[in-house]
Amino acid sequence: MEIIVLSKLAGSSNRLCMGRRGTLLMGVLMAVAVGAAAIGGYRAGVEQAPAVADDALYADLRHELAGQRRAVREARLAAQRNLDALALQLGAMEARLIRLDVLGQRLVEKGRLDAAEFGFDSGAPAMGGPYAAGPDLGNTVPDFVAELEALAGRLDDREQRLGALENLLRDRRLLEQVSPTGKPVEKGWISSYFGLRKDPISGRKSRHEGLDFASARGSKVIAVASGVVVFSGRRSGYGRMVEIDHGNGLVTRYAHNAENLAAVGDVVTKGQPIALVGASGRATGPHVHFEVLRDDRPLNPMNFIRSGKG
Repeated sequence: MEIIVLSKLAGSSNRLCMGRRGTLLMGVLMAVAVGAAAIGGYRAGVEQAPAVADDALYADLRHELAGQRRAVREARLAAQRNLDALALQLGAMEARLIRLDVLGQRLVEKGRLDAAEFGFDSGAPAMGGPYAAGPDLGNTVPDFVAELEALAGRLDDREQRLGALENLLRDRRLLEQVSPTGKPVEKGWISSYFGLRKDPISGRKSRHEGLDFASARGSKVIAVASGVVVFSGRRSGYGRMVEIDHGNGLVTRYAHNAENLAAVGDVVTKGQPIALVGASGRATGPHVHFEVLRDDRPLNPMNFIRSGKG
């Protein structure tokens, strides 16, 4: 093996001739040098690898943090929107509650009831003014919870009052329906009153236990109150008769009919036709003999016709 050595100082070159052993030694040295360079490069790469991984991790964390911040901002905006919507809803509920108070008060007045007993006129006072918002003036969740609890209490109170009012008015309407009021004919006039009178057939003094309404033959006989028909047929002295039970011991009778339209067991309503005017039984002409009884005791029907009270 021949090696050429260049000299920079002398500006000349020299040749070295090496034998077989020298050539082998030179190859070994070159292999060692290449291996050392490779090991140094590997160590440098290992030392730089953690720094690259850390940078990627920090980038991921910064991205995640930015996403969390966006989520927090969106959650805050959504919460504020929800609070604003809840405030509007709460205001609408308050307005409906006030209208409910007004309606209840009107019902009390229309029913001529004691306003102090129901107290629907004790609603929220009138309020107003310009809106002024501030950093510490906004509504918070605890504020809304407290207002909703107070509103729920007021609604419960109104529900109880309206329930009592409804029951009272329903009982009154029911009482009006089952209380005998008005005349048993659409058109007619009183031809004989309740009490002592001269009997139209025998001419003797006798007691008349009802009112007679003279009317055109075949015209409608109407129920003066709602109830259940407990008798429909012929009875001595009455001719064809309809008897209606109105409850609470009250019963009405409609006699001397030409025809009965209601049958036993029928539920009739106030003003419903139940028979046709005739002169059956002990009668001198077409009329309706009208009786009102409480616990089988005859009462003067005129008191019911005039006042509607039993």
